[in-house]
Amino acid sequence: MTLDFPNLEATEAFGRALGAALTAGSVVGLVGEMGAGKTHLTRAICEGLGIRNPRVVTSPTFVLIQEYEGRLPIFHFDVYRLRSPREFAELGAAEYLDGHGVCLIEWADRVSEFLPADRLTIELRHAGETVRRATVVAGGPRHADLLASASFSSS
Repeated sequence: MTLDFPNLEATEAFGRALGAALTAGSVVGLVGEMGAGKTHLTRAICEGLGIRNPRVVTSPTFVLIQEYEGRLPIFHFDVYRLRSPREFAELGAAEYLDGHGVCLIEWADRVSEFLPADRLTIELRHAGETVRRATVVAGGPRHADLLASASFSSS
C-alpha cells in the first residue's frame, strides 16, 4: 500500500488510525532517511494507542528504547546508533517483540534479521516540500489482516 500525505496533519491522521488498529504483539518497523518523519509518525501512532501525553514521545536515539503507557504497553526503539544488528538482540529485543505490547522500531532496516517476518514495515520518503510518501508492507498474515481491517486513506 502506498499513501501520499500532503501535510503533517495527514501523516498524523494516518498514525492515529494505525495506532487505534494495532493489537498486542504488533511490530511496526519504520524506515526512511533522516528527517523523513519516523519519530513524528511514531508519536501519532502512540496517540492512537491512547498515550496520555504525546509530547513525551521523542527519538530514543541515545537511550535506544523508550516505554510508554497506552491501552497497550508501547516499546519505542531507535536503532540508528547501534554498531551492529547483534547489539539489538543483546538489548533483549526478543522479549519485547514476543511480548504483550506494541513495538515501534525506527531504522528497522538495520536490524531486520532480528525482527519477526510478520510485521508492518513503513518506509517514509520525501515526495515534495511538505509531502511524505509512505509505503506500507505487511510481512505476514496477521499484519495483512490488520491492514485490511483498518481504513486508511491518502488525504
